[in-house]
Amino acid sequence: MAADRFLTTHTGSLPRPAALMAMMFAQQAGEAIEPEALAVAVDEAVALMVARQAEAGIDVMNDGEMSKPSYATYIKDRLNGFGGESGSYSFRDLDEFPGTKAKVFADTGRARRTAPACNGPISVKDMEAPRRDAERLKAAAADRRLFMSAVSPGTTALFFGNTHYPDYESYLFAIAEGLRHEYETIAASGIDLQIDCPDLAMGRHVQYADLDVAGFRKKIALHIEALNHAVANIPAERLRMHLCWGNYPGPHHCDVPLADIVDIVWTAKPRTVLLEAANPRHAHEFALFETVRPPEDKILAPGLIEPQSPYIEHPDLVAQRIGRYADLVGRERVIGGVDCGFSIHVGSGGLDPEVVWAKLGALAEGARRASKRYWG
Repeated sequence: MAADRFLTTHTGSLPRPAALMAMMFAQQAGEAIEPEALAVAVDEAVALMVARQAEAGIDVMNDGEMSKPSYATYIKDRLNGFGGESGSYSFRDLDEFPGTKAKVFADTGRARRTAPACNGPISVKDMEAPRRDAERLKAAAADRRLFMSAVSPGTTALFFGNTHYPDYESYLFAIAEGLRHEYETIAASGIDLQIDCPDLAMGRHVQYADLDVAGFRKKIALHIEALNHAVANIPAERLRMHLCWGNYPGPHHCDVPLADIVDIVWTAKPRTVLLEAANPRHAHEFALFETVRPPEDKILAPGLIEPQSPYIEHPDLVAQRIGRYADLVGRERVIGGVDCGFSIHVGSGGLDPEVVWAKLGALAEGARRASKRYWG
């Protein structure tokens, strides 16, 4: 943390260049893509993402997830055991609004993503992929504070069905063991590890829509146990966790309230918790911290801008939002963030990339204005 101002960061995915998207679409379709050409395209895209984040004023930056077809489903290419066919899953809020559901699933990125089921023992297939990602990012931004994201065990279990392991718990912990290599490789590189955890919130209306809140709480406690197992060798201060209710333009009226799960969220090892706090469904939840005090070892990175909206937030609104949290939990425990990623699947996200960069610029300017108030 900076000693005299609010830092800014975001949650991961950034708009991919058109040329890279075309190559990744072709690869996903089974076309032969020259590996060296793809590697060069990813290198160039990461360098561009780093430069644009710096230009926007983002303090803690990443690679924009340029090497990944999706924040979650990329893992099928890095772990053995995923050669089956997953069943379908539904979003309870979208099921109540079929017209909206049709529009959401017509999104190019969502329509092309693939999540095959686990049909064999899970083990690491590509030992070098996370190392390559880390080295590429460090080469582009060696003097910056960096983070890289990776999917959580519970989110992998959400999207990838299981036909191999005898029960859900065995499957979940097998995933955790499989992901341990990626987690530890990122952390060993000197880059902070962010674990993406929509399973802990979105899972309520997708994976566990049939459970009551008490039943869901038991499930996510198990998910956090698996997560903590996978990061046992990584210091908490090197870990970030993104709590997410689902980054899609739906009604979200079935989202589980933060108040119903926050005590379990605190049991996860990562020190920094990124949470949705700008969108219309969760912007009010800052008030929860009037009565709920986060553990003293936790830092909050609330979303101050919204990745689904083309509106460019006013910097004064960003400053107001960061101030709400600073007043409640302390200025030294708040980082300015974004609700979720801007392109969580290749081709997803409806915003003009230039609007994305302008929104991130507004985030940085808002943090500067808030810093003047709190530090003078």
